[in-house]
Amino acid sequence: MALRFGDKVSTAATDYGTVLLDERNGQYWELNPTAGLIVTTLLAGGDEAAAADALIAEFDIDRTRAEQDVATLVGELRASGLAA
Repeated sequence: MALRFGDKVSTAATDYGTVLLDERNGQYWELNPTAGLIVTTLLAGGDEAAAADALIAEFDIDRTRAEQDVATLVGELRASGLAA
């Protein structure tokens, strides 16, 4: 499922990864390059499998680890209320 941020969440690419700003409370999230790639893939309409594929292609990790990383990040973003 594609990731959608609430309308009060802004994203910005940085030299290190991606920054998210929750405009409701002013909280920043700094995502490392791995998390940034996951978010970019999901925001572009890819599903979690596509995000795992992107991690495998970019970073030398196995599928199990990639799928765990995607699931963990998506879970945290949804639990925080940043994403649906």
